[in-house]
Amino acid sequence: MAARPSWEGHLRLSLVTCPVVLWPATSEAETVRFNLINPKTNNRIKMMTVDAGTGAEVSRGDLVKGYQVAKDHYVLFTKEELEDVKVESTRVIDIEKFVPRAGIDRLYWDTPYHLVPSGKTGIEAFAVIREAMRKQSMVAIGRLVMSTRERVCAIEIEEDALLLTTLRTEEEVRTIEEIGHPDLPKADPKMLEIAEKIVAQQSGDFDPADFKDRYEDALRAMIEKKKKGKPVKAAPAREAEDTNVIDLMAALKKSLQGESPTSRRASPAPARPKRAANTNRRKGRAA
Repeated sequence: MAARPSWEGHLRLSLVTCPVVLWPATSEAETVRFNLINPKTNNRIKMMTVDAGTGAEVSRGDLVKGYQVAKDHYVLFTKEELEDVKVESTRVIDIEKFVPRAGIDRLYWDTPYHLVPSGKTGIEAFAVIREAMRKQSMVAIGRLVMSTRERVCAIEIEEDALLLTTLRTEEEVRTIEEIGHPDLPKADPKMLEIAEKIVAQQSGDFDPADFKDRYEDALRAMIEKKKKGKPVKAAPAREAEDTNVIDLMAALKKSLQGESPTSRRASPAPARPKRAANTNRRKGRAA
C-alpha cells in the first residue's frame, strides 16, 4: 500500500512560512499479522462489547469514556466534554528554539517523519530555513497538532529535506535512576585491553540490510509452505547457550580468537525478497 501523508500545513520560523507535508518515515506494512479463526468453521472471530458486571452485550454507540479514580470507580466523560479540551488544529509547525542535537536525550525521540515542501510555493523559504540550520548545526524544536493532540517535535537536516521527529514528554520517559542499578567495579586493565581489541576487531559501518528479522522470515517461510499444502515440521530444539561465565579472562581470549555464540548459530531462514535499494538512505541524516 502506498504511503499517505500524515500531516499537511505550514512550517513557520518567526515571520517566514512555507507549505510543507509530513510523510511517515517508517512502515509496518510488511509485518506478518494474524487473525483469530474458529478452526471448526474457518471463520474469523468477531469481538463483542460486553458489560463486565452483567455479561450483557452493549452497543458501541451507547458507550462513553471513563477514567478510573479508584478500584471499580470511574468518572465518565461525554463526547462533547472531551471535544472541549481538544487542541485547536492550526496546521502550523511553529519553531520555538534551536538546540544542539546532542542536548536531546535519545530516550525522548519518538516517531520520525520526512518533512518536505508541499509544491513549489514557498520552496525558497524552506531552502533558506534548512540551510540556516545546516550552517549552525542546530536542531529546531517546535510544536504541531496531530490528531487533536499537541506534540513537541525536533526538526533536523536530512539529505535534501528535513526530518521531523515527535518527542516524548518528560512524564513519558523513565530514567535509569528510577530503575536502579548496582555500582560497577573498575575494569581490570588486562581484561579491558582484550575487550578493546574485540571491539576494534568487530567494528564497521552500520548497514540496516545486514540485519534481518529472523522470526518474521521464518513466519513467511512457514506461511508459504502452508499455502502450498506442504507439512510444517517443528525445528529441532536448539541447545541452551551457556551464559554462566566462570572465567572472564578465558572468555575474553576465546572471543578475541573469533569464538562466540553468534558464530555457532544456525543459518537464518531464507530472506524475503529485497526491495529496490535506496542509495540515498545510506548517506546519513546530516547534510
